[in-house]
Amino acid sequence: MALRARALYDFRSENPGEISLREHEVLSLCSEQDIEGWLEGVNSRGDRGLFPASYVQVIRAPAAEPPPPARYANLPAGSIEPLPPPAAFKLATQQAPPAAAPEPFSLPPAARYPLPLAPYGGSYEPSQGSDDDWDDDWDESSTVADEPGILGSTYPNYKAAGSQASGRYCLSTGSELSLSSRSDHLAGHLHLPGSSTKSSATVSRNLNRFSTFVKSGGEAFVLGEASGFVKDGDKLCVVLGPWGPEWQENPYPFQCSIEDPTKQTKFKGMKSYIAYKLVPSHTRQQVHRRYKHFDWLYGRLAEKFPVISVPHLPEKQATGRFEEDFISKRRKGLAWWMDHMCSHPVLAQCDAFQHFLTCPSTDEKAWKQGKRKAEKDEMVGANFFLTISVPTSTGADLDLQEVESQVDGFKAFTKKMDESALQLNHTANEFARKQVTGFKKEYQKVGHSFKCLSQAFELDQQAFSAGLNQAIAFTAEAYYAIGDLFEDQPRQDLDAVMDLLVLYQGHLANFPDIIHVQKGALTKVKESKRHVEEGKMELQKAEGIQERCNIISFATLAEINHFHKIRVRDFKSQMQHFLQQQILFFQKVTQKLEEALHKYDSV
Repeated sequence: MALRARALYDFRSENPGEISLREHEVLSLCSEQDIEGWLEGVNSRGDRGLFPASYVQVIRAPAAEPPPPARYANLPAGSIEPLPPPAAFKLATQQAPPAAAPEPFSLPPAARYPLPLAPYGGSYEPSQGSDDDWDDDWDESSTVADEPGILGSTYPNYKAAGSQASGRYCLSTGSELSLSSRSDHLAGHLHLPGSSTKSSATVSRNLNRFSTFVKSGGEAFVLGEASGFVKDGDKLCVVLGPWGPEWQENPYPFQCSIEDPTKQTKFKGMKSYIAYKLVPSHTRQQVHRRYKHFDWLYGRLAEKFPVISVPHLPEKQATGRFEEDFISKRRKGLAWWMDHMCSHPVLAQCDAFQHFLTCPSTDEKAWKQGKRKAEKDEMVGANFFLTISVPTSTGADLDLQEVESQVDGFKAFTKKMDESALQLNHTANEFARKQVTGFKKEYQKVGHSFKCLSQAFELDQQAFSAGLNQAIAFTAEAYYAIGDLFEDQPRQDLDAVMDLLVLYQGHLANFPDIIHVQKGALTKVKESKRHVEEGKMELQKAEGIQERCNIISFATLAEINHFHKIRVRDFKSQMQHFLQQQILFFQKVTQKLEEALHKYDSV
């Protein structure tokens, strides 16, 4: 017999691939196995798609399960126990008090809850075998298949963490709730029928399980579901600066150089990899790290800090990983990445980053202990937002309408900057290509022509023409040298500009998700205000939602402020460097031409 289920509540689809349900509607299930709290089936209108597993009751044969509790007596015909006489059914539905609305069902298993579990602040659980992979990963193969993010890798991929949150996080305080408290919790968030008290209305959830707002834990935090103990060392302070909210500066700033990429081997030369020497200025102790160690760190930081733009690493390359040009280019990219990491007040002080910089390369045990600690960090998801400390003085509150306007303005800015960065990168790349090939070739063609003229003049054996012949030959050599200068020049100026543009394109790719989290919080505030106006929510509860939204807004504005400060610093420095190199280049060209010109003075 085909699997069937009955809808317990109305559900309106909001995203492609979902279908809407009506209360008491009977659906056909494609499978009884839920996918992260969602089931697939066909509704009575013939639409096929996904819907929350906790919104339906699977219809089973009477013999398949023992009789249900008495509180299921008010279910309609076709439920898991025979329908009572009509009079009894009528009496049961009419006399049911509003407060008992949560009771007609029991809480579904955690895996079937329609909302991601990541926001509840459980500890991060690495995939099985992660530690085994890293037991020898300290000196492991550097083949592409072994590098994180490549097919065949056993290395944890941070991008999968959000979509697999229900398997990678566990409930802490939430899992200790009693059955009655869980039912009360669901009554507020699922709009159960018959719940008409003022406190039962609450802000609705975003049922798009792929939403960044949900995966980041922002929704659970705004709705007041995050709980945990925050140590003083874990607090991230936002202060009011001259230009608005900003992260509190690192009291002990430092830098870290990346030098001497060297090819190393293991297994008697069978495996090769490149190791980079890192020298932090605050320890002066050098350590060696491979690219996959950088990638592991990036994954941890991107997962932990949903409202901070973690700079992207230089891209991987399948072939030519040991070629000198590629190694040099990657080292420069990693140097830019490291500069942005050390310059960020929050990222620079993160325990995982400090462990990455300071753990001795030869101490495998200490490395694995620090790695496991980072992967089991409890201050992730919804709990991360608990670590943010914002100004509480009089007048420090944010005007949410003004915040929304600032965020919308920054969104337009990032879009325009991204377009202009792409255009400049394309133009610079094309200009560099012309310098390396076209300009060099043209100048050398001119030089060759002068050389041919000189050789023709040498056929004249008159003594007074010898000086002219030598001057023309020198001019030919000058043009050959100018062609070589054009070939080498992009390495001095344009390459650095393009490297900076690539780094900022990574930042610009991060901000849509950061903005989405802040926008989601604002939406919950607006919804809670509407409920208060309609008399469906207590003012105190709405104020709590707005207070928590303020925390996310402070953090978002602080990150935007930091981005602008670093952007001004970087582009000022880079444009100065570019123009200085251009001046030096044309000075060299001028010098070559002047030297050729002086050769004619003695003719």
